[in-house]
Amino acid sequence: MREVAVIGVGMTKFGELWDTPLRDLFAIASANCIEDSGVERDRIQSAYIGCMSSGLFNQQEHLASILCDYAGLAGIAATRVESACASGGLAFRSAYLEVASGASDFVLAGGVEKMNDGADATFCLASAADQEYEVYHGITFPGLYAMIAHAHMAKYGTTSEQLAHVAVKNHRHGAKNPNAQFPMEITLNTVLNAVRVASPLGLFDCSPVTDGGACVMLCPVEEAKKLGKPIIKVIGSGHATDSIALHDRPDLTTIPVVKAAAERALAQAKIGIKNVDFCEVHDCFTIAELCCLEELGVFERGQAAQATVDGATSLDGKMPVNTSGGLKSKGHPVGATGIAQIIELVEQLTGKAGARQLLSPSIGLAQNMGGSGGSSTVHILEVS
Repeated sequence: MREVAVIGVGMTKFGELWDTPLRDLFAIASANCIEDSGVERDRIQSAYIGCMSSGLFNQQEHLASILCDYAGLAGIAATRVESACASGGLAFRSAYLEVASGASDFVLAGGVEKMNDGADATFCLASAADQEYEVYHGITFPGLYAMIAHAHMAKYGTTSEQLAHVAVKNHRHGAKNPNAQFPMEITLNTVLNAVRVASPLGLFDCSPVTDGGACVMLCPVEEAKKLGKPIIKVIGSGHATDSIALHDRPDLTTIPVVKAAAERALAQAKIGIKNVDFCEVHDCFTIAELCCLEELGVFERGQAAQATVDGATSLDGKMPVNTSGGLKSKGHPVGATGIAQIIELVEQLTGKAGARQLLSPSIGLAQNMGGSGGSSTVHILEVS
């Protein structure tokens, strides 16, 4: 397999973008990405576009064709990718594998979601849970993650205040991100005193409903060198699936799919998690960030909560986590989230992260997850 590099990135601002249609979100993000890459449009051979539920949110299917048409990319081989909230991460993996295999040289990986078009977001998102055994009985994703939180609290003594520190930290990072949906800092009291959504999770423990698009361009490392681009190599790519329903899990405090995907990515990269300088993880809820960090091996089980309180995951900590603000502050347009995570890695590794820039990172990891852990991707990028 060929070595693969990311040579261009582009995204929209995330938020409630009432006046921007779904197709325009992708067109804007892809145009920004193509311009950043320096690649002529006629050299782009293929595209993979992550989108979870355009049929429910927007009553629009046949998405790859219509999006590429309106983005000025009609004619290329385009594929819509769906894996719930991991759709963007899986689109990136698909593009990576196409380039690595030698099938194509220039491939666009994108993600887009328009979640504020009138459809009920709770209903649409619940389609990623087990319809017969979970949704039929009234559960929603806040409820599912509330059960995970209760289990974590019972087993490890995790507290609501520790969960609140995750939200406060991510908003502190997101306040430095001009593309974030909620670029402002919040306090512990704000999180703890907010209305409960599904106890113990309150409003500020939950990621928002978001519109947005994001795209990256991939090509062989040799082509990136010819273009004079910084060499941001994809050194590890892992993907795994698991049972969707929580009742099929042996332990509600674990999300095995994350560990499986991480092990595959780290094995390919031939490194350990301690070699990673920073990471973007799927913090759809505050408890999700803690569980994902424990599955990745960043912290031992039950220790991620106190490590967050102690500052280990802050910008100046030993393992900065969600430097972009994460899903919590940056926003969570579900199909675009995995691509936006890759963009954050690229910006950090190229020194373009602005006020949230880390000091000379060389390896970053992005973990994107579907539903309550039915699927996950993990990607590792390195600057060379």
